[in-house]
Amino acid sequence: MASLLELRDVSKSYGDGEACVHALRGIDLAVDAGSLTVVMGPSGSGKSTLLAIAGSLEDPTGGVVMIDGCALSAMSRNAQARLRRRTIGYVFQDFNLLPGLTAVENVALPLELDGVSARRAHALGLTGLEALALADRADRYPDQLSGGERQRVAIARAVIGERRLVLADEPSGALDSANAEAVMHLLLAACHRGIAVVVVTHDAHLASMADRVLRLLDGSWEAGSASIADPQLRAGSTS
Repeated sequence: MASLLELRDVSKSYGDGEACVHALRGIDLAVDAGSLTVVMGPSGSGKSTLLAIAGSLEDPTGGVVMIDGCALSAMSRNAQARLRRRTIGYVFQDFNLLPGLTAVENVALPLELDGVSARRAHALGLTGLEALALADRADRYPDQLSGGERQRVAIARAVIGERRLVLADEPSGALDSANAEAVMHLLLAACHRGIAVVVVTHDAHLASMADRVLRLLDGSWEAGSASIADPQLRAGSTS
């Protein structure tokens, strides 16, 4: 069975000539449904670029990205936008919450855009916030929330609904230990529902709960990181 997410020989460069920066170099990756994959590495190693390309927010310079067996390069921009809205949940480092919407409205918005009734979307949004101890902040606006609370709202928005792939960039970075633990369990619960989760993190505790830990260095996998050709990768082994 094909993996939910596959990157095949993916590269990404910015600029030309001597100013060219190679953010990713020949990256292979396969992520199965129901698995938690953690990507670690120093700042500037290409981790955030990897997530952006995996979620169709950026185009690779070379290689192929496939989601659920479909190549992103074969999709129109509108089709990619529908895919992002319906299939992929994102957790960004800067949260990307809409300031004019309350916490529950921010969580519910992607569902409403996908045709879920406002009543149902609101109920699902509240459920997501309750899982992260934010029910009492549901009617607060982003500027009335702490950084950690905004982070948890962004995570709730990413995992509710019928998402099949969640991409998270430092999801526990702004949280204390108790809330970081709640986030970890929410991500694991998503995996148990069959969602493929890819997390960029420096959190060793979160990494210890993953099916695999891969390490990027200067845009390439470090020696010992699994590749798409590695049969152990599909078994969900930890590198």
